[in-house]
Amino acid sequence: MELDDAYANGAYIENAADYPPRWAASAEDFRNSLHERARLDIAYGEGERHKFDLFLPEGTPKGLLIFVHGGYWLAFDKSSWSHLARGALKHGWAVAMPSYDLCPSVRIADITRQIAAAVTRIAAEVEGPIALAGHSAGGHLVARMLDKTLLPAEVGTRIKTVIPISPLSDLRPLLRTSMNQKFKMDSASAIAESPVEMQDRYSAEVTVWVGGEERPAFLDQAIWLVEAWEADHVIAFGKHHFNVIEPLADPESDLVALIVN
Repeated sequence: MELDDAYANGAYIENAADYPPRWAASAEDFRNSLHERARLDIAYGEGERHKFDLFLPEGTPKGLLIFVHGGYWLAFDKSSWSHLARGALKHGWAVAMPSYDLCPSVRIADITRQIAAAVTRIAAEVEGPIALAGHSAGGHLVARMLDKTLLPAEVGTRIKTVIPISPLSDLRPLLRTSMNQKFKMDSASAIAESPVEMQDRYSAEVTVWVGGEERPAFLDQAIWLVEAWEADHVIAFGKHHFNVIEPLADPESDLVALIVN
């Protein structure tokens, strides 16, 4: 359809097919290295995919980072991203990563509610401030968590930082992609699920992070959210849609500093 190419990422990234197996291998190695500090497959709901992994630092956690993966609400689960917890863990933060159901078996609005349930359940495991980070579709999902209708106040008011990384902030353009055959959105549902349209939000420091080598559509999606929310904006020059998340694994990165400071 009209915007299929605009929202295609892999076709414009060299050796794109190598990334998912590399992510999965790095994630497995990292989980294994943590031993008892990796608590896996904790349920937050009744569905098979309604589970999260919780990675604990040495000592009492200073806070909690929840990372929500991307994949256009169509692909992946929590198991491919565990290594991205390394940065925050080194600073004494706990890190949780939930899975969720995928389209077309559910709608995007259903996934949003699942992540709200996951955040609420995870928050009960770790005290202190909460930071949310999510990539691509996960960036959409963490932005949606500031909607006051989704999270109870005792959880929403603990959120100090939200970092949508290369997010989808306005879903209306996706109506003009072939993916919408699986999303099954109409104009009303696209508007309802678009963070740019959110008004009554929990207060948090929001930084929209995007790779400088992203497709123009994702650079646009980032700036739309920045403008709608008057949020901070970081362009990670030299990064594309697949490697823009890599600094989460680096304890010394500027991205991790936004979370832990």
